[in-house]
Amino acid sequence: MFTKGRMAVMILLFLAGVVNYLDRSALSIAAPFITDDLSLTPTQMGIIFSSFSVGYAIFNFLGGMASDKYGAKLTLFVAMIIWSIFSGAVALAAGFASLIIIRVLFGMGEGPLSATINKMINNWFPADQRASAIGLANSGTPLGGAIAGPIVGFIAIAYSWKISFLLIMIIGLIWSIAWWKFVKEKPSQAAAEVNEEKQETSNSKLPLTFYLKQKTVLFTAFAFFSYNYILFFFLTWFPSYLVDARGMSVENMSIITVIPWILGFIGLAAGGFVSDYFLKKFVGKGVLFSRKIVLVTCLFASAVCIGFAGLVTTTISAVTLVAFSVFFLYLTGAIYWAIIQDVVDQKNVGSVGGFMHFLANTAGIIGPTLTGYIVDKSGTYTVAFLLAGALAIFASLAVIRFVRPINKVVAVETTGVQLDK
Repeated sequence: MFTKGRMAVMILLFLAGVVNYLDRSALSIAAPFITDDLSLTPTQMGIIFSSFSVGYAIFNFLGGMASDKYGAKLTLFVAMIIWSIFSGAVALAAGFASLIIIRVLFGMGEGPLSATINKMINNWFPADQRASAIGLANSGTPLGGAIAGPIVGFIAIAYSWKISFLLIMIIGLIWSIAWWKFVKEKPSQAAAEVNEEKQETSNSKLPLTFYLKQKTVLFTAFAFFSYNYILFFFLTWFPSYLVDARGMSVENMSIITVIPWILGFIGLAAGGFVSDYFLKKFVGKGVLFSRKIVLVTCLFASAVCIGFAGLVTTTISAVTLVAFSVFFLYLTGAIYWAIIQDVVDQKNVGSVGGFMHFLANTAGIIGPTLTGYIVDKSGTYTVAFLLAGALAIFASLAVIRFVRPINKVVAVETTGVQLDK
């Protein structure tokens, strides 16, 4: 699976995911300190959490288009520098308004990451290994979330929460130098041509607008939306839930939050391999069959766990259920991207993946703010847990009904296409 060039790509994409979620999780870990220092209400903190996703969601799509046009290497290099700088800039925030502006710009920098990972995997790996490769590359993200608790929590206690943001900025800038020096956009010309030829024999070249209207793309995006709703709920509000609703100290909270992230790391790394295994085992069933088995089963299981987590009465049971919810959730993490790779031609895979990610990450705009409002009005997190679970159950059922192979299109002229009926 790994040649020398692929190994460098995989290691640095994995580390990019670690840095990404280390940066992204830092605010939720430091939230109790920031709330006190800047005198923020739960609703204001929810808006701040959501502000990240305003910039992030828009640049999911724009970043995917940039990776198709300018290359994934350059796009991710620029993105890492921008998001690292604005991650460090959180230390300069003076209040509610300035923190919103910084977080929007930070989200814009992080936006291209997933689409560029998908594009690089498409450039470097054959079709029957891509789900596995996507899962491995993205499995760095929950690991970043796992180490964020101890790093940010203990630095905040010992020194200042501001110091932790400056430290993770430096880590991102170091990664950028390594990425530019050691990674190529594509493998050798001969290997790239073989890879592209295989891709084009199974997928006709189609206009971007054709894919953006397909039910398979739209309902995969909806399932990804529910995935992100649970993920952002966990990412942004779970640390505050442990402190506010369960009475944990910041020290204990910083350690406890590691547990779901570790299970998420295992789930995300394994999910792609499970899907590729089913792909080879059920060859006659079609490629989407293997993807939907993992997606529907695991998303439904995640929904049940997160819903019951809001109903149990003990901290241990709540943390356990959330941990299993994150595990099952991350088992589906590579599948959304694998579906796009399966049904989209190579020249559009970055843009379509970015579009799907854009729609999915509107959950990051809606979810944290809605959760903050629910907590403010009800004084409890129970409804927020149940809402996240119900949404994912509905999405898993929609995948069964609407995610199907896309009809092939035959291009007859450069000015138009003809659909196979």
